[in-house]
Amino acid sequence: MQLSVLTSVTGLAVLACIVELLRRQQLREKYAALWLLIGLIIAPLGFFPTWLDSIANKLGVASGVSLVLFAGFVLVLLVTLHLSWESSRLEAETRTLAEEVALIRTHLAQTADPMPASAVKPVAGTPGTGGTPDRDADDSAGSDDDITAAATTLSDDREARA
Repeated sequence: MQLSVLTSVTGLAVLACIVELLRRQQLREKYAALWLLIGLIIAPLGFFPTWLDSIANKLGVASGVSLVLFAGFVLVLLVTLHLSWESSRLEAETRTLAEEVALIRTHLAQTADPMPASAVKPVAGTPGTGGTPDRDADDSAGSDDDITAAATTLSDDREARA
């Protein structure tokens, strides 16, 4: 009798967890239907444990426990197969989207008009611009060593995140 109470409580707990995940929108409805069905099957079997043995006898299985183990194993296999299929589908979709983004970027880079020369302002102190070196402008722009150090830091940060 104690096992049946545990099974009933487990079935009700599964139902409560599914409803809570649905309420928080952490579980999609298409998956929730399967889990709700499982919870609705588990809960009454806990309240009426003799049903499981009679179902097992009708199916030619030695005991209800063996039937539950077999059904659970088949369920896990089916869920794993479905998740593998879903993962493969999403991987193919992601690859297609990445290729489309790359093609769009290439198209944009090829069709973009080069920046007109009049839009480029000479930087003071840059060779060939005719500008005179201005000490304040040089300090605000930073030296080549500062730029190299900043680029190295940025590169290190990207590598650390990856």
